[in-house]
Amino acid sequence: MSTFKIFVVEDDPFYGEMLKYHISLNPDYVVEKFENGKECLNNLYKNPAVISLDYSLPDMSGMEVLKKVKEHNPDIPVIIVSGQEDVSTAVKLLKEGAYDYFVKDDETKDRIWNALKNIRERLNLEKQIDDLKEEIGKKYVFNNIIKGNSKEIKQLFNIMEKAVGTNITVSISGETGTGKDLVAKAIHYNSLRGKYPFIAINISAIPNDLMESEMFGYEKGAFTGANTRKIGKFEEAGKGTIFLDEIGEMDLNMQAKLLRVLQEKELTRIGGHAIVKVNARLIVATHRDLAEEVKNGNFRQDLYYRLLGLPIHLPPLKDRGNDILILAKYFVDAFCEENAMSKKNLSAHAQDKLLNYSYPGNVRELKAIIELAAVMSNSDTIDDIDITFTSTKKVSDFLLDEEDTLNGYTRKIIKHYMDKYDGNIMKAAKKLDIGKSTIYRMKKNNEI
Repeated sequence: MSTFKIFVVEDDPFYGEMLKYHISLNPDYVVEKFENGKECLNNLYKNPAVISLDYSLPDMSGMEVLKKVKEHNPDIPVIIVSGQEDVSTAVKLLKEGAYDYFVKDDETKDRIWNALKNIRERLNLEKQIDDLKEEIGKKYVFNNIIKGNSKEIKQLFNIMEKAVGTNITVSISGETGTGKDLVAKAIHYNSLRGKYPFIAINISAIPNDLMESEMFGYEKGAFTGANTRKIGKFEEAGKGTIFLDEIGEMDLNMQAKLLRVLQEKELTRIGGHAIVKVNARLIVATHRDLAEEVKNGNFRQDLYYRLLGLPIHLPPLKDRGNDILILAKYFVDAFCEENAMSKKNLSAHAQDKLLNYSYPGNVRELKAIIELAAVMSNSDTIDDIDITFTSTKKVSDFLLDEEDTLNGYTRKIIKHYMDKYDGNIMKAAKKLDIGKSTIYRMKKNNEI
């Protein structure tokens, strides 16, 4: 453990030396003794971890010294030691920020010893928490969580930087599996709110009749079974961030209640009357087109505009080009390391196969595909034969994803069956009841 600097401020030379000797029995403690308040204040630049302060000093009162110490650094714990037992004075000192108040007697040195032990343990715990938060912050550096070098990803990083620098509400859209939750965490942990909680709620996973109590909490006795008070997620988030995932799944009744909370910046727990101020930042995400949901009457227009804030759209994996290979390499390296396997490379045929698939499950699907391929590979190279596409998406689904020409639909259908049969032209042609020459011609012309 590192050394722990302690100031002992005591005008009685004998008592001061006694305290210094007793505290110094711990080899990790470095003790400096001062006989008046001015000496102590002039040495605050040395950043003591704790100050033991006599209340009655020849040049100033303990209250005056305490206030000046707190002005210099409000985080320094100050233990007041007094020759008089005065409850009202003790209360005033504690209100001004004193850590504790001890009356001088035979037990004082032991009380100070225990107080120092408790303070050091608390400071060590706080340091561990700060270190952990710093590590979390590093983990959520943008290019650590979102792998890629495409134009779309560079634009995404640029917008995320803008989100980090302000408290604006962020609305994240994108297909399932594109990493909306990771983007929300990255924004939170890289912002000034990063040291406060990140509270996530998946709206689609909570029944409608439980949504209000989950988000806003309830008082004891609010309803049958409410045996204790429950703090809601908004209150739990405090000065941090609350992330409402799949916000498009929220029913209209709850939307109205959420809107009121966002407008008033306060809430009332179910069954209660106390007003709870809301100070959390809001980030929402959805795979739905909320503007379309508003048109269809499924989402409140006033809430839509309240949530819009800074919109961030995550592109589907199929539109990110060579990012597919960057991600694939990252996933295979991570999987091999986690499972103590030797490193594996992707063959040229495997890379071609990965680039020619549509990934309806996006990044999440690619990760599953790569991990399975790493298991199936019998060498240090993953080949196309090791890669299996297991998408449950129907042909009719991807056909209707976007409008296209007849030739465009034809190419999609043939590509789908080529993927399904691992590039086997004979099987694909037989299934589609077309001549294999049609597929050969389209491949030659780079149409598929």
